[in-house]
Amino acid sequence: MNKRKKAVHAARDKPAQSRSSVGFVMGSNWNSVCCDGYTRLADNPEVLMAVWRIAELISSMSIRIMANTASGDVRIYNGLSRRLDITPNRYMTRKTMMAAILGTLLLDGSGNAVVWPKTTDGLLEELVPIPPSQVSFLPDGFGYRVQIGGVPYDPDGLLHFVLNPSTERPWLGTGYRVALKTVVKNLQQAGRTKNAFLSSEWKPSVIVKVDGNSDELTSTDGRRRLAEQYLNPFAPGAPWIIPAEQMEVVQVKPLSLNDLAISDSVKLDKQSVAAILGVPPYVVGVGSFNREEWNHFIATTIMPIVRGLEQEMTRKLLLNPDWYISMNPWALYAYDVKDLSEIGSNLYIRGMMTGNEVRGWLHLPPKEGLDELVILENFIPQGMIGDQKKLIQTGGEQDGT
Repeated sequence: MNKRKKAVHAARDKPAQSRSSVGFVMGSNWNSVCCDGYTRLADNPEVLMAVWRIAELISSMSIRIMANTASGDVRIYNGLSRRLDITPNRYMTRKTMMAAILGTLLLDGSGNAVVWPKTTDGLLEELVPIPPSQVSFLPDGFGYRVQIGGVPYDPDGLLHFVLNPSTERPWLGTGYRVALKTVVKNLQQAGRTKNAFLSSEWKPSVIVKVDGNSDELTSTDGRRRLAEQYLNPFAPGAPWIIPAEQMEVVQVKPLSLNDLAISDSVKLDKQSVAAILGVPPYVVGVGSFNREEWNHFIATTIMPIVRGLEQEMTRKLLLNPDWYISMNPWALYAYDVKDLSEIGSNLYIRGMMTGNEVRGWLHLPPKEGLDELVILENFIPQGMIGDQKKLIQTGGEQDGT
């Protein structure tokens, strides 16, 4: 068993010798907005829409093992690559596991997600995501220990994914909890105000003014009898018959949500959520889809998170210095079939892709005779470029005769 794989067993079986009295607990209580009556970040619809869009996209990316070679990087197919990309553990697929990790990283874990690589005889057997409620982090000098279920572990034997690292403790993620706190509070208040205004008791459309000397107004039952006597018609639409000297009916137009600028406030808060989490505004219900904006989102929000996942898995799971983990992003960009066919055709006629590679882009089956690289307008094999007659000069032509 190699040294790094042994570290997993050592970290799991041997408690830490020194412990700190200060801990950073990543439980569900950390995600509560510290104001009475407000929900957790994980329960806010706008935050949840943005987070799960990010999680769904990243979990759709295949996890590949690449190897550095003299002729370029090539993909490795072996048992480890299948474990990472298809069957990380007996209960989950890669997509399910990565979605759970991203949900923890962005929400419940407050910028931290821990995965236990379970090994047997030096071989990776399973990747087990640890629930954030069971994880805490204990400072240990410049470094730290990861405590799972009350037992401290060496972080070298665990995968610890970090988002927005703390400036004081760079090994600890901070997530988006603080940045989103005020915005979520405003969205929650806007929702409550909207529900209140949609309730009938908050917007009476008719006010009946009654003579103050009436004995019927002194009790709730009396007011109810008075309303039933004069204001409840026998049939819908029937006119009211009331004494003119005792009652006066006034129609009132209540305030609307537009009068209170609720819609504008909600729109601004949703745009703030989108900006903080780095997603296009249409993801949280503001605006419409824009392809350039979507591709920018993939490049500037999705890929930085993916790079952190790749680097942590590479340094903890791979021992060969020429190997590294790579997650394929190309399927996430907003391309249509026309774009892919034009790009593939240009690469094909320049000898940079085979015909079957282009067909693979378009999800078409391979065809016989399209496995060679061709170039120029004649579509000849790359190795026969020098045999073209127009490139062969005779002696007379060379002498100018």
